Amino acid sequence: MSEPIQLDALGPTGPYRARSRLTVTDVAGQPIAELSQVPRLYVNRTIAALRKGPTLSADQRAAALAEAGRAFASSTIAGMSLAEYEHQVSRVAGMPLAGVRAATQRTAEAAAEAYRSTRFARPEGAVDDWRDPLTRRGRAVWTRRGDVFAVLAPANHPGVHSLWLEALALGYRVVVRPSRREPFTPYRLVAALRETALGEGSVALLPTDYAGADDIVSASDLTMVYGGDEVVEKYAADPTVLPQGPGRSKILLSGDDWRSHLDTVVDSVALHGGTGCINTTAVFVEGDPTPVAAALAERLGSIPSRRPEAEDAALPVQPADTAANIEKHLFDRAADARTVLGGDGIADDLGDGSAALRPAVFQVDSPDAPQLAVELGFPCVWVAPWSASDGVAPLRNTLVLTAIGASEELVDQLIEEPTISNVYLGDNPTHWLAPGIPHDRYLAEFLMRTKAVIRD
Repeated sequence: MSEPIQLDALGPTGPYRARSRLTVTDVAGQPIAELSQVPRLYVNRTIAALRKGPTLSADQRAAALAEAGRAFASSTIAGMSLAEYEHQVSRVAGMPLAGVRAATQRTAEAAAEAYRSTRFARPEGAVDDWRDPLTRRGRAVWTRRGDVFAVLAPANHPGVHSLWLEALALGYRVVVRPSRREPFTPYRLVAALRETALGEGSVALLPTDYAGADDIVSASDLTMVYGGDEVVEKYAADPTVLPQGPGRSKILLSGDDWRSHLDTVVDSVALHGGTGCINTTAVFVEGDPTPVAAALAERLGSIPSRRPEAEDAALPVQPADTAANIEKHLFDRAADARTVLGGDGIADDLGDGSAALRPAVFQVDSPDAPQLAVELGFPCVWVAPWSASDGVAPLRNTLVLTAIGASEELVDQLIEEPTISNVYLGDNPTHWLAPGIPHDRYLAEFLMRTKAVIRD
């Protein structure tokens, strides 16, 4: 067996190998890497050093980000080739290899477009610099709310790391605390960024324990934190923290012609193993949901179980005991829902200590059934009836809502509903993303503020 890969912390003076190291295992329980766990003192010293980091021009930042994105998606970084990196992510996170590859390209594109994307968020009446001639008559200047931005990263999808690149484009120094489950993506991305003009003084990787994570939050000016409902509740009243909670993305099928939109629904539920917050977890059907649930079950049930690194893998894989716990949790929550697909269980043993999480389809009797809020990291979808008289209420608390066949009156209401972040109309899957389009509002809305300036 080969020696575990050493994933060091990446601080302002270079790599740092801590005495405390956490073993990172793959989905079969085999040791893959050792992740340094930095002490709390190192956390605070690093963030203090980042505050003294270099200040590059906007053009320099944009060029450095594009360079890092190209390297991330093509080069050997810290001794690991692109193919080796994508294989390791697939094995430790259990994400289908095709999804990892797609995330790699998305991250490279996001890096190249990061600065341009921030321009979409800037108020039209604001300028970037107080030296702008317009400030002689009075103008708003767009300015950072702080200097150091922290990210407490998740492991559900490597693509999430494309989001915080905009903070670097805006001139923030960034510290990333990687997930213990999948540290390879943030390690590779941070290492690539540090090899550009941004240098070691602009971005750091700080693996640490929960106490250290709290120190990162308190020492940084602003923080983005990923997690479940408990994380959202913990930080709801803290204006310096942007919680990224469950997506609970949904599809509304209005009208009679649902069959011609089935491809969109299946793709929204299952793309890249259904691991993202923008994968669909609930489908609302105007009329009888039974045939829709049956059609979904037929399509999703044909997806094969494979090890995650297989070329045709399309389902997520977890350690067998973890998969069994997810299965139990699912059926405990299913309660009185009708099981359309998955009744024999969703944990499919792959014979090496891991199990694929097979698709599940459930049908509920009402649009306000509690199961419609259940979101799990595999293709699991709840199908419910909906009518115009139910209105917007069942569709609230949604990251992405794809509305097919909705009336203009309903679309007006969906756009105005504050708990629905994004509204896609027609055959646009809930996982659709594009540079310059907000994922969950523009990150710059959180990172920046306007300041009135007038000068002689």
